[in-house]
Amino acid sequence: MKNLKLKAARAGRDLSQQELADMVGVSRQTVNAIEKGDYNPTVKLCLAICKALGKTLDELFWPDEEE
Repeated sequence: MKNLKLKAARAGRDLSQQELADMVGVSRQTVNAIEKGDYNPTVKLCLAICKALGKTLDELFWPDEEE
């Protein structure tokens, strides 16, 4: 399932996939795979992404009721 919330939060901070990847210590391909729903990140990586974007786990990684 695509993670459009992550993509929107990243874009809202005017960050490229590469910039976010550099902030959290992963490759751009990893960020791309998370956004496309092809990769389930570890909790540690989820927390790092949330911290970098100023969001909570619920805001970025918890599915909405409709999903």
